[in-house]
Amino acid sequence: MEKLKIAETISTINNPPIICIPLFLIICIILSFENGAFNISSFIVLELISLVFASALPMAIILYWAKKLGTDKDISNRSDRYTPLIVGIISYFIGFLVSMIVNANHFLTILLLCYSINTGVVLLITLKWKISVHTTGLSGPVGALILLLGPFGALFGIIYPVLIWSRVTLKKHTMAQAICGGVQGFFLTVLEFYLFNWLFKFNVVGITPLNDCIFYILAIIITPIILGVLSYIDIKNKKWVFWTLEIISIAGFYLLGSFEVFIIFILVSLTSILISLGAGSDYLWYNVLKNRI
Repeated sequence: MEKLKIAETISTINNPPIICIPLFLIICIILSFENGAFNISSFIVLELISLVFASALPMAIILYWAKKLGTDKDISNRSDRYTPLIVGIISYFIGFLVSMIVNANHFLTILLLCYSINTGVVLLITLKWKISVHTTGLSGPVGALILLLGPFGALFGIIYPVLIWSRVTLKKHTMAQAICGGVQGFFLTVLEFYLFNWLFKFNVVGITPLNDCIFYILAIIITPIILGVLSYIDIKNKKWVFWTLEIISIAGFYLLGSFEVFIIFILVSLTSILISLGAGSDYLWYNVLKNRI
């Protein structure tokens, strides 16, 4: 019961409209520095746009829809998620338009468009498969922080394996659904950002190079993917296969990536391993590390 309470708390904190509040706050603070000075008026505009269209409206419809259907706040039934997702798409897109109209910082403008597109992708997937909105909702702003802050933004990726454990432990998602939500969110956000920055000719400067972003994302997702895949396949000596793949990954990041990427990989891997061992035998990753079928 204690694990369930912890998992529920982690899940609640990382509900997409909630987790975006602190993460967007960090983004808005960073974007409000102009020539080394903090522009309070710019911060107020950016924070209002992000609060209203990335948090308040999506959260309001989630709570309203859950109450109307008499279901839980996660809206666990896949078919019941269509309306909140559609409203989310519209809300993020309106935020994008408002940001364009008031000529807000182009980074936030592009990010809101990415949110709208990504939510549309989640909706299409949800028509057939219950991909995790929670891990997608985490990976979007973390992807944005990687673009803004590089390794410091990637540090927030440590939350990713913890959130996977939370969603699977609460039986809200399968392991595959929880992992895939984050993977698509990380890659779509970064790739779309570069695409839209080029299409709209916004020329947002000072962001992390695309190649480095890809390495940071890989450093965050590799260990959860390895553990996830080994959880599903029926082979002997899973533990030794895991450690072999981890050693290969360590060598790869050390030789091909930067020192910062290497450190991110180590931190996320340690978090994944500690979470797995502490979760107990009812968690699939635990059985991989303990070499159990």
